[in-house]
Amino acid sequence: MRHRRIVVLGGTGFIGRHLVATLAAEDREIVVVTRRREHAQSIVMVPRVEIVEADARDATALAMAARDADALINLVGILHSGRDATFDSIHVGVTEAALRACRSNRIVRYLHMSALNADPDGPSEYLRTKGVAEAKVRAAGGQWTIFRPSVVFGVDDHFINTFAGLARWFPIIPLAGAHSRFQPVHVADVVRAFHLALDEPATVGQAFALCGPRVYSLRELMVFAGALRNKRPFIIALPGALGRVQAALLEWVPGTPMSRDNLDSMRVDSVCDQPWPAMLGAQPRSLESFAADYMSSTAGDDRYAAFRTRRR
Repeated sequence: MRHRRIVVLGGTGFIGRHLVATLAAEDREIVVVTRRREHAQSIVMVPRVEIVEADARDATALAMAARDADALINLVGILHSGRDATFDSIHVGVTEAALRACRSNRIVRYLHMSALNADPDGPSEYLRTKGVAEAKVRAAGGQWTIFRPSVVFGVDDHFINTFAGLARWFPIIPLAGAHSRFQPVHVADVVRAFHLALDEPATVGQAFALCGPRVYSLRELMVFAGALRNKRPFIIALPGALGRVQAALLEWVPGTPMSRDNLDSMRVDSVCDQPWPAMLGAQPRSLESFAADYMSSTAGDDRYAAFRTRRR
């Protein structure tokens, strides 16, 4: 079955923007639910995309937005818990509202973004709430598919760009969790997985771990990010107690580069124990192949900054 009208939660985020553009290019109708319309500036001009301003935690508002839809994709997630948006209210609350919206509108197809190592008994609140949300999806029945990516990278990501920014300004970087391991996956490969699964019956009732081709330590990722800016920062791996102090201090830095809950998540390596699922298409892109894309995307910004400096 080809799904033609699709509700996307989290459609204004990093992965969501790419997925919405991919689906809209196929003559599908896309409904993006967002709390603030201004968050949708990057997709508001995409043809066949309707922006609905509503809180995805509001089951009634979400049910109204999902009228006449035949599929719902939930990409909503946060890395840092706050007063107005806690891990529980976002990961679990939005999932509960989404499943209720599906039931009230008789939407059968449901795609869900989880996380590698999601577990109700996991070491961090992030992983625990992701695990609880997964359990609710499985218990709800219907034609669900769950995706569990490692850290997702791309030209406009928060992860690599944050590290590149730090390496640009700080030649020496103390680093908590330096030996934690990740298997980064490119945003285009995650989008392709959702895209192929949407209309593929063989993916129903399955949970897919999504990882790139290589495992890196956090230290190696920091060095890689520095190289993108032609910098070679000296990394000092912090022991447990000092690392936790650093994470607590970074919670107060704009953009929150790291938190204590992030550090708790890193107690479990974010790596896959199986290869890329064959039914999700070609093998994923490597982090190294992404470097040229990143450099070309930032070259214009650097040239503009140099021009402004020369012109005062």
